[in-house]
Amino acid sequence: MTDLEIKDLLDFWAKEVEENAFIEFDPVQIPHRYSRLQDIEIAGFFAAIMAWGQRKTIIKSAQKLMLLMDDAPFDFITQHEPSDLKRFQSFVHRTLNGEDVVSMISFFRQHYQTALSLEDLFFTPAVLQAPIGTHVHEALVAFQSAWAAFPHERRTDKHLASPLKGSACKRLNMYFRWMVRQKSPVDFGIWSKVSMSELLCPLDVHVQRIAIEMGLLHRDKSDWQSCMELTDRLREFRPHDPVFYDYALFGIGVAKMKEIIP
Repeated sequence: MTDLEIKDLLDFWAKEVEENAFIEFDPVQIPHRYSRLQDIEIAGFFAAIMAWGQRKTIIKSAQKLMLLMDDAPFDFITQHEPSDLKRFQSFVHRTLNGEDVVSMISFFRQHYQTALSLEDLFFTPAVLQAPIGTHVHEALVAFQSAWAAFPHERRTDKHLASPLKGSACKRLNMYFRWMVRQKSPVDFGIWSKVSMSELLCPLDVHVQRIAIEMGLLHRDKSDWQSCMELTDRLREFRPHDPVFYDYALFGIGVAKMKEIIP
């Protein structure tokens, strides 16, 4: 395929997938339950880090977690009593358990004592002074640094990926897409400290497979380097908003599974 043919195919599928109907079947529906910025970003964070496995299971677990927070995550995180945390003891989603959730709740409570948004936890002043094009990488590193300084059980670390360990950080990059992309029927655009042009494509094995088949990616590892390579390629087609094509790669993958396209 020529670059023009690839772009036409990506544009078609992105527009097909990025619509309101997508929300009903995706974990992004969890933050869409709320209107307050802090509720959206908290619900979005937990929905994103639980986003591995079947989407129905992810959505069910995320819904349960929000109900455990009285369906008011910001109020719960900032106002709960220690005894309220006992309700999470039975919570489990794959390898994420109640102990992990409580650690994150406590971490966010500390953060919200001095900041109005989780955006400030990632995109700190030091991060934004870094060269353009490195802000997402530096934001993930800053988050890891803040998390490492917070007392917690180390078992929770595996749920918070880091580019320093070579991870593609698929779930956190998806979270950034939700929070940053503007003028989207799916994404929220409630964070403004980083440009859409700097966002990185959420890379998992399914997106990687489609990207390789289309000649957009040549590495067979689902890691940070592949995430950067794929995003750089997508940026050639849409410099101001490369992760728009995350929808396209998802849609093409679903169509192939349903044998709609060869």
